[in-house]
Amino acid sequence: MRAAFTGLALTVVFCVPAVAQIDEKVAERFSESEQILGELMNAPDGGVPKDLLKKAECVAVIPSVKKAAFGFGGQYGRGVVACRKDRGKGPWGAPSMIGLGGGSFGFQLGGSATDVVMLFMTPDSIKYLLRDKVTLGADASVAGGPKGRAASAETSASMRAEILSYARSRGLFAGIALNGAVLSPDKDANKALYGREIQAEELLIKGGAAIPSAASKFIGALSKFAAGN
Repeated sequence: MRAAFTGLALTVVFCVPAVAQIDEKVAERFSESEQILGELMNAPDGGVPKDLLKKAECVAVIPSVKKAAFGFGGQYGRGVVACRKDRGKGPWGAPSMIGLGGGSFGFQLGGSATDVVMLFMTPDSIKYLLRDKVTLGADASVAGGPKGRAASAETSASMRAEILSYARSRGLFAGIALNGAVLSPDKDANKALYGREIQAEELLIKGGAAIPSAASKFIGALSKFAAGN
């Protein structure tokens, strides 16, 4: 009996640091995403047109997408996505954690790590965030987003593409099409963030969760920029 109790105690001791470590990584992801979003919107060489962000249904930020050590040049990163409530008419809701991976889909700009921002421009584009995985460029149309504060949101790219994407490497932003990248929910990170297993649909469509404190600054920045402030 004593041996069994000791084994259980060791299990608890070793599990607590693991969960705390996941929570710390998730919090860091929000902090980095908030910074990237601000830098992209205020980029001196022409950031995201504010009209585009105002019209976006959802916004995803994936910090530090890195080249993986695979022979075929795979790449992978983890980030966060948030959508507007009430079918794109209301405030920004609770975020869902996501992963981005795939083969050599060509957004590297000369660095070992690249920050990625994606704008989901149509109501139908949200459905891709609910799938176990979606291949950009195949399952969903994606295009490099236009830059410049004077650029009109009614560009040919934004008219055709469901998703507009931007990338930054070595401090420079560019509109990049992520064809071949695979987007999927990060279920483990969502569980760590919300303390239970939760589906992306509940977060992004149904609004079934409050915004966690770790995500409050990111959502606040998103609301600020989307309002044109």
